[in-house]
Amino acid sequence: MKTTRRVSSFFFVLSATIALSLLTHAAGKPGAQKNYWVYVGTYTTKTASKGIYVFRYDANSGKLTSMGMGAETQDPSWVAIHPNGKFLYSANEAGKKSMVSAFALDAKSGKLTLLNQVLALGEDPCYLSFDKTGKYVLVANYTSGNVVVFPLGADGKLGAATSKVRDEGTLGPNQERQEGPHAHWIEPSTDNHYAYVSDLGRDKVLIYKFDPAKGTLAVPDRKGQDSWSLALPPGSGPRHLTWSHDGKFMYVLGELQSTVTVFASDARGKFHLAQTISSLPPGFSGRNDAAEIAIHPNSKFLYASNRGHDSIAVFHIDPSTGKLAATGDFSVEGKEPRHFAIDPFGNYLLAEDQLSDKIVTFRIDQKTGALTPTGDSVEVPSPVCLAFLPLD
Repeated sequence: MKTTRRVSSFFFVLSATIALSLLTHAAGKPGAQKNYWVYVGTYTTKTASKGIYVFRYDANSGKLTSMGMGAETQDPSWVAIHPNGKFLYSANEAGKKSMVSAFALDAKSGKLTLLNQVLALGEDPCYLSFDKTGKYVLVANYTSGNVVVFPLGADGKLGAATSKVRDEGTLGPNQERQEGPHAHWIEPSTDNHYAYVSDLGRDKVLIYKFDPAKGTLAVPDRKGQDSWSLALPPGSGPRHLTWSHDGKFMYVLGELQSTVTVFASDARGKFHLAQTISSLPPGFSGRNDAAEIAIHPNSKFLYASNRGHDSIAVFHIDPSTGKLAATGDFSVEGKEPRHFAIDPFGNYLLAEDQLSDKIVTFRIDQKTGALTPTGDSVEVPSPVCLAFLPLD
């Protein structure tokens, strides 16, 4: 499959920045610190959770120490730390009453103070990112299938939305899950002139023009959104994506079919579908929904989480072709790993087992990528997202 040269060039320049930001989830510069705050987003509806929890993380040992509540807030299913380290934003996933919240962050205590909340202008926001100036937050609303841009004041508060765009076009074949567009991930390009959206309902990675002066999104040309997109195999249900550190390859996690689809760029910068590989072991036939994807800082390994099989799949990355080879899958020692995070040094992987109310720490083998439980885990109700911030 091919896209235009213009589209491909923008995908290429996006890669390095996105890859690093996903690895640390707005953590700051890896290697600069040995101790971190870890902020954990949760689901509060029908659980014991009250909101966002704070842990102290020792990167030498991989241990988490609970510091209690960061802030009480409803269903903060995604949390993102502003690049300046002073503010944290959460997507409060609550149907038609969904909000986006801004918090001031106390770097000494780790506590959060609510600055303001705004309506998400869509249903069930599930992902937040920042434009390259740090002046806007980009929001993907899953159920309503739209993406929204909010300006950020110097005081960290959210302003009135500057843009609201709904994904439109052909849908995937899964009538239960792909009955409409479902934006699940959004990030800006490196040059800050485009925004990329992973749409589970449409089996596409979409591209919008982004005006950093006005904070607006728009379909790039008259040919329509489909001419500015990459299509996945029908029924894949793209959820999250990540990039190789050299920008040559893009990896898209398909939630519905539990797959990773690899796109490779050619000498002219055009991207082509190179491979689709299962995140599940051969012979598994039970229910599964793939959830999270990340590349190790050493660029050798890719990880993907499975909800149902309750595992982390590990793949070796061929540096010349970008293609993946499955090297094993490892139990998360719990149920429903909705999210996981590799620490900024690449030594440990922290798996959030949503239905087991715990975060489990695994040591990463630097030669094979294999995961070994350290024996450490912490209790937290319904954990579904995790972000690192280096301590001063």
